[in-house]
Amino acid sequence: MRVLVAPQEFKGSLSAEEAVDAIAAGIRRARPGWSLDLLPMSDGGPGFVDAMRRATRADTVGIVTHDALGRRLLGRYVVLRDGGTAMIEAAQANGLVHIRPEERDALSAGTFGVGELISAALAGDPPMVVVGVGGSATTDGGAGMARALGARFLDKAEHDLPPGGGPLVHLDRIHWERPIALDSVDFVVATDVTNPLLGPSGAAAVYAPQKGASAEDVRLLERALERYAHVVERDLGISIASLPGGGAAGGLAAGLAAFLGARVVSGFDVVAGATNLAGRLAAASIVVTGEGSFDTQSLQGKTTGRLLEMCRAAGKPCVVLAGRSDTGALTLESLEPGLEASMERAAELLSELAARWAGEEQ
Repeated sequence: MRVLVAPQEFKGSLSAEEAVDAIAAGIRRARPGWSLDLLPMSDGGPGFVDAMRRATRADTVGIVTHDALGRRLLGRYVVLRDGGTAMIEAAQANGLVHIRPEERDALSAGTFGVGELISAALAGDPPMVVVGVGGSATTDGGAGMARALGARFLDKAEHDLPPGGGPLVHLDRIHWERPIALDSVDFVVATDVTNPLLGPSGAAAVYAPQKGASAEDVRLLERALERYAHVVERDLGISIASLPGGGAAGGLAAGLAAFLGARVVSGFDVVAGATNLAGRLAAASIVVTGEGSFDTQSLQGKTTGRLLEMCRAAGKPCVVLAGRSDTGALTLESLEPGLEASMERAAELLSELAARWAGEEQ
């Protein structure tokens, strides 16, 4: 039996790489003779760098960057040995994972650290830079990212605005001279979010509450992003308000499109192509995937749903292991009903769940 183990992150408890290791450990306990192909998955959010590093020939580069609140931390990106493409996971800098719940500040959190990662990658003269976005603590439209690359965001008094999405409500003009070196680089945003920057399905309305925004904060951020989109279109000549996917990572995708000319593509397709997912699936007898919460939204173009679609098309059985589920997956909840305890013991429980499944599989 050859098993392709390809989960995504279990949000709040396990990275995709940790989930892979836990599932593999459980299967090996129950079925030591089975052959395992381990592939952590991502749609561009958390786990993107790990998926690239583990599944391709790539060099990992670490730099000191800054989180969404401006604190120093170590961020990583990878450079593919075949072709030199730099693969960046924005959440290495602006990820919600770096911010404790009581620290969340949706108005002031910024993407400066993402710009630092991009700047470091550009020093290697890559032909392409792919930025995976998702899992962010920010709603600044990518303004911080652009500031790290030399942009200035000024109010009517010609003062630089403070970091974050909230201050953009006072934006009067943008000073941006695109470096000539950027012209030879193809920039790509990897995400499976299709939300636009603005409106009821936009970055502020849908995602800011997850980042600590109150109802009043959401209204302020919507006005700030409206002002930002207006000034970007006036000063840069680029319309980002309705860009499909522009709302990803609090509008970071829109900022990457505006300042770097990035195109938005499916994060799942980027990972699937780079890791030869189709070929590895064809070689497998069965696929084991999983995520923290498997529900009807998972089937609407998200990583686990896309993998299930590929399995059906290839005629391969697929097993879903999840923290909790309302659609019939095997769950950690069945082993530990308490949510807090389940999340704290996620690796142990996931390994046990995988072992039980493997032991019963014919």
